[in-house]
Amino acid sequence: MATILAACANGAGSSLLMKMAIEAVVGELNMNVTQIHHCSISEAKSTAKQYTILFCPLNFLNMFEGVSKEGTIVIGLRNVMSKAEIKEKMLEQGLDQKYKK
Repeated sequence: MATILAACANGAGSSLLMKMAIEAVVGELNMNVTQIHHCSISEAKSTAKQYTILFCPLNFLNMFEGVSKEGTIVIGLRNVMSKAEIKEKMLEQGLDQKYKK
């Protein structure tokens, strides 16, 4: 069972679209995900460790090095709305198998 956080600069448009793309991929991969939340980078910095997986744009990855060391899987995306890239990154990390329903 996993929880996912999608973060973008302001937590409005891009993170919502990222969340919707993640939901589609999670469904396609038949993953056991109980929550997908979207927010701003500033909110994510304080709450990321409460989630199993964090998605954010590549240019914000360095802000989450500490969270990554604490066990949250941090995934940077070039195109935050690309279902193909989200799926590719999840498969690379084996998340489809680790969190299979």
